[in-house]
Amino acid sequence: MTYRKFLRGATAMAIVVASYASPQAAGAVQVTAFQQAVAESMSGDDQVAAFYRDRGFEPIWTGGTDADLERRTALLEALSMASYHGLPASKYDAEALLSRMASVRGGFERGSLEVALTDLYLEFARDLQTGVIDTPRRVRSEIVREIPKRETSYYLTGLLSENPRAFLASLAPQSQEYARLMKAKMRLEHTIAHGGWGATVPGGKYEPGDTGAGVVALRDRLIAMGYLTRTVTARYDSAITDAVRQFQEDHGLTVDGVVGGVTLDQINTTPQDRLKSVIVAMERERWLNMPDGLGDRHILVNIADFQARIFDDGKLTFETRSVVGHQDRDRQTPEFSDEMDHMVINPSWYVPRSIIVGEYLPKLRSNPGAVSHIQITDSRGRVVSRNRSFAGYTANTFPFAMRQPPGPRNALGTVKFMFPNKYNIYLHDTPAKNLFSSEVRTYSHGCVRLNDPHDFAYALLARQTSDPVGFFHSRLRTGSETRVNLDQPVPVHLIYRTAFTTAKGHTQFRRDVYGRDAAIWDALSAAGVEIGGVRS
Repeated sequence: MTYRKFLRGATAMAIVVASYASPQAAGAVQVTAFQQAVAESMSGDDQVAAFYRDRGFEPIWTGGTDADLERRTALLEALSMASYHGLPASKYDAEALLSRMASVRGGFERGSLEVALTDLYLEFARDLQTGVIDTPRRVRSEIVREIPKRETSYYLTGLLSENPRAFLASLAPQSQEYARLMKAKMRLEHTIAHGGWGATVPGGKYEPGDTGAGVVALRDRLIAMGYLTRTVTARYDSAITDAVRQFQEDHGLTVDGVVGGVTLDQINTTPQDRLKSVIVAMERERWLNMPDGLGDRHILVNIADFQARIFDDGKLTFETRSVVGHQDRDRQTPEFSDEMDHMVINPSWYVPRSIIVGEYLPKLRSNPGAVSHIQITDSRGRVVSRNRSFAGYTANTFPFAMRQPPGPRNALGTVKFMFPNKYNIYLHDTPAKNLFSSEVRTYSHGCVRLNDPHDFAYALLARQTSDPVGFFHSRLRTGSETRVNLDQPVPVHLIYRTAFTTAKGHTQFRRDVYGRDAAIWDALSAAGVEIGGVRS
């Protein structure tokens, strides 16, 4: 059904419903039947019941007023745009709704329709505002994000107190990122509708100076993807090299201008798969659609991009490479939001229990002198002598904690940034600087390591001291563990995006290193989200 045809049908059906809702047609008996139907149909939601009771069971959709007509039309218009948001349009079944509106007869049927419209509106509004998947951890246990759900009363009072079209439009994330992702979705859909990016590039390795059919296929693919202006060259020339380098940069790859291995796999990825990544990113953006936003100043760590960034008033003000959790499920960095309220300069590393019993205890059993750079401490914090045997301890009976004091070998480096949370995740320095040169940086036990932790600290301290560098190093030089509170806590958002945009609207893609986006897409597809009108 086209959008124009949809609206013509919506208007016609609205007139039919309005005629049954008019006071002249209803009468006292009809109103009673309407109230009875509303009361019976809404028993599952206390807030809906309270809303209608407070209104004396007056309708908001099926009445004969101009306001009711405006709300119906606004809802039908919004439902017709569901697929633009990557929502499961079939879930809302607007055509069935129109058919029911046309066939309604009498007060009882109208009351049932009234509640059905309210239920449909609430379902759509929630999906649009905070996501189709309301409990992401059921899809992947590492996604421990709390979805910013609103109360039922928010949607009902908002619809009545504001312009219905404006209120419905305000439910979708208002972030620039969401708007840019919607545009990226439309561009990819246009590409798919017009045949995609053409033939894939044959396997092999392609370097500057090469010629042949494979280079021609590479050239044509780069042209179709918009990385290369139209050319008839059959040689891997400087223009193709520059295009490949730009492609590599946009996909988080080593930028060397050579096509092979991972670069070839990424070039041959279909627009359909890229579209799935964008739709998943839109769903993830809805999970972050908080009433007060992400924070005027906030930290965004994109796990899939291996980057940590600081934003101030919507502008990127600092970024650094990061190392995140290993790809093993029990070491992956989780997704959640919290507030950073302090940093620790010259930190001690208090070894997590999982590492103690999983990695260090087996070594201590055979050699009490193992991991000598780590102190073994009792329940009162006293250092335990290693002149003893640990062979009799198991993971359940080992009674000691372990701590690494501040120093050049400390696993946390010279500073850690704390946003206290039950997952024991934080940002920190590391002595293993070589890891930041890797393309895929999944090496930690879950925490996020920063390539430029000192600069990160200066950026955070700049708002509370005129000399952040001097302030930081005066504490660092003491060698003592020092806590520094942030005058203003900073929201931290650990996210996972394989598709995201730049401020100029350019779409970037990353590999799904944890497989989370594939799982989310499967859940969205099962809910009815479609690619190009065909269920995948």
